[in-house]
Amino acid sequence: MKYMLIMRSTEEAVQASKEVPFEEILNAMGAYNEALVKAGVLLAGEGLSEPEEGFVVDFAGETPIATDGPYGETHELFNGFWIIQTPTKEEALEWACRCPLGPGNKLEVRRIHEDADFEQFADNEYIQKEKGWREQLDSK
Repeated sequence: MKYMLIMRSTEEAVQASKEVPFEEILNAMGAYNEALVKAGVLLAGEGLSEPEEGFVVDFAGETPIATDGPYGETHELFNGFWIIQTPTKEEALEWACRCPLGPGNKLEVRRIHEDADFEQFADNEYIQKEKGWREQLDSK
């Protein structure tokens, strides 16, 4: 099963991270990422730029409206993610608990849908196309 680990921080965590040498943070995250790779569970993972560099597209109205960042409260933003593949939810939880984050940080862990979740729609045109698209992406 695939899981996305979504990193969220409070303002307290953001301020605390400014008091830690950045190289220390890099080393802790690097060691965690290395452990994920060595265990063969890491599929993807990236940190994200500051929210000021992003934007949100809101579909509440008739026409989508784009708003430049920052957007939302600090605790609503996510700062990075990992996609891991583990045989069980419990193992995904174990990996999430090993992440070197401090107080004020949270990891939201969400299972990523698999083909089996859509078996009742197996003959749907776009379910079939999606399989082909995934194969194309996997070959890159």
